[in-house]
Amino acid sequence: MSDVDPIIGNWYRNQETGNDFEVVALDEDAQTIEIQYFDGELEELDLDAWYELAIESIEAPEDWSGPFDEMEADDLGYDEDEDETEESSEDEFSDEDDLLADRDED
Repeated sequence: MSDVDPIIGNWYRNQETGNDFEVVALDEDAQTIEIQYFDGELEELDLDAWYELAIESIEAPEDWSGPFDEMEADDLGYDEDEDETEESSEDEFSDEDDLLADRDED
């Protein structure tokens, strides 16, 4: 039995099944909780069923994109061009160093 309250946006693990999921919606009037498993599957539980499960609160997974297989990498907030940006920054510094060297010679 769980004494962990469901909070939208928090991640949990069902200790019996080992499945990780996020609470994505709460309906206080209907006393239901909507959860989304890491693989994207949605499930609705009533509040009584929630407290009957052996649930523990966990940190969000590092790669939380599991349910979003169709997403592009740039939609995840990662910068694929980061290496290129670093290289161009290095080029800028090289050019700047050259300019400073030329200026020192004058």
